[in-house]
Amino acid sequence: MNTIHERLLATVAAIALGVTALNAQAGDTIKVGVLHSLSGTMAISETTLKDTVLMLVEEQNKKGGLLGKKLEAVVVDPASNWPLFAEKARELLQKHKVDVVFGCWTSVSRKSVLPVFEELNGILFYPVQYEGEESSRNVFYTGAAPNQQAIPAVDYLMNELGVERWVLAGTDYVYPRTTNKILQAYLKSKGVKDEDIMINYTPFGHSDWQSIVAEIKKFGSAGKKTAVVSTINGDANVPFYKELANQGISAEDIPVVAFSVGEEELSGIDTKPLVGHLAAWNYFMSVDTEENEEFIEKWHAFIKDEDRVTNDPMEAHVIGFNMWVKAVEKAGTTDPDAVIDAMIGVTVPNLSGGYATMMPNHHITKPVLIGEIQEDGQFEVVWQTPGTVVGDAWSDYLPGSRDIISDWRAPLSCGNYNVKTGKCSGQNF
Repeated sequence: MNTIHERLLATVAAIALGVTALNAQAGDTIKVGVLHSLSGTMAISETTLKDTVLMLVEEQNKKGGLLGKKLEAVVVDPASNWPLFAEKARELLQKHKVDVVFGCWTSVSRKSVLPVFEELNGILFYPVQYEGEESSRNVFYTGAAPNQQAIPAVDYLMNELGVERWVLAGTDYVYPRTTNKILQAYLKSKGVKDEDIMINYTPFGHSDWQSIVAEIKKFGSAGKKTAVVSTINGDANVPFYKELANQGISAEDIPVVAFSVGEEELSGIDTKPLVGHLAAWNYFMSVDTEENEEFIEKWHAFIKDEDRVTNDPMEAHVIGFNMWVKAVEKAGTTDPDAVIDAMIGVTVPNLSGGYATMMPNHHITKPVLIGEIQEDGQFEVVWQTPGTVVGDAWSDYLPGSRDIISDWRAPLSCGNYNVKTGKCSGQNF
């Protein structure tokens, strides 16, 4: 009996040692999840962001890693398929046991993965401008909220160019519709009448712009300075700008300010029809700072292509990654709860010569820049905010949102706190 008992104990001990060894092996690296489309309609934009994260991981490993461990990137392809984003997020968190995820582009992909990150207590860094009206404990929004892009762009058009009539043109999905809802309310608060606002939505990939541009031209012929505020997304922009030129509408006549046209979208296309039109972002490749010059040099060396451009979402990943590294060092662990708490107040350099700080609502401070499109596909900065703007999770211009604040610090720890009722009405919506 004693012999059998001793053997049983030895077997249990061996199993325990094996499990310990496996755990030790699993803990040899800190895993960084990359959740960007590498195929499908969004691959043209998201593949660059995947490459950006790989570069950041490589750079961090050259510095000695993090907490004495090497970083390991785990890349999956959600293939521009919104439900698949949720499956791949679950795969990263449950199967691969990643410590953090950098990913998503469209708002519908972010909405798809949000319940997964909240259920499994993962951390997502989201790098693209979006419509706001959200704040989750498990998400850090390093792209622009509407008050960091859309509202300042309208102010520029109104105050600097004297625009009085407004065409709000967008692709038919959540980001343009919500952003334009906010802009419509903002314009009305500035005294703009309904008859001076034209709203138009088109499907993804829309190509026949003749009648819509004709309507814009007619709308702009009322004797008031008119501008187009564009949330048109993706490849639909190419025929849109071409049709403006075909109908003789120049940037001087009816300027377009775009929120989804950046260096990546301009690379490889004929930019002549776009020259003189505008875009609002928080970063341009043409920004002349030492930080940006160093980043571009590293990017070209990593990607082995001197012609590859940089853009705003790439900078957002740079900021988010460096913030995460700093928060992990501050917490002394990759435990999500400790890192989430440590993130608030973390400050790192941006690429425009200033600094970005993570605020209690999980949005960051950002400068706002208006750029004019040049023939070479770059932007000349024509206006920028004097300092940085704090991202607002909930719009001050929507009745259902203006009384809501987000603050993930104790004791509030709420992303949707109504200051009038004194109640937190849910994690993120």
